[in-house]
Amino acid sequence: MKLLSRKSITAAAAVAVLGGLSIAAVPSQASPAHNGAAVHSDTAAPTLTARQLAKLPLTDRHLTKREKANLAIVLRDYYVAEGSHIDVPTFVNSFTKDGVFNDMVAGQAYRGEALGSVLPYMKGLFSNVHRDLKRITVNGDVVSIELSIQGTFDGQLASPTGGVVKGNGHKVDAPTADFWYLKNGKVKTFNCFVGYSKMYHDMGVDFDWASAVNKH
Repeated sequence: MKLLSRKSITAAAAVAVLGGLSIAAVPSQASPAHNGAAVHSDTAAPTLTARQLAKLPLTDRHLTKREKANLAIVLRDYYVAEGSHIDVPTFVNSFTKDGVFNDMVAGQAYRGEALGSVLPYMKGLFSNVHRDLKRITVNGDVVSIELSIQGTFDGQLASPTGGVVKGNGHKVDAPTADFWYLKNGKVKTFNCFVGYSKMYHDMGVDFDWASAVNKH
């Protein structure tokens, strides 16, 4: 399964739901986006206020200025990966020129223009895809996050045996671990570990162990 294996965000428009809390990433520019329109990707880097930081599920709240800036970039990427307002250019532009997104479990790597296929693919599976961030750890240029990929299976999944599995409306809640490595305000490497067994099960696509056993 090819899966993921996420501008200055205004307080009025850019809201990421993190662990059930509504957190807005605040910009250095004040003009908001209206009617769900995406904020242009060439605007200033996002920032986080002390109040917003206080609401995040951080394991350590004593962050340096650089760590806060790195966290804001990562949260922006999650925001632009939400099914209701996907913004591919902003996600792609958050990476360095040689940046890579690794779907570690599936063994897929995305670089350059290929980064632009990640978000549309997920939305093609779960139109309302959302990432529920449960625990966030920031250590210098590394941001580690425990989360769940959630959504409704209302799209289509290509089968390795041919054909497609059509969406059935099942709710998906897949445990995931993300590790973001940043350099000079850009994402150098993003390693994503998705709980595919749980995701497939939620989608109604279980592994056929009986067929595997019968082959031997």
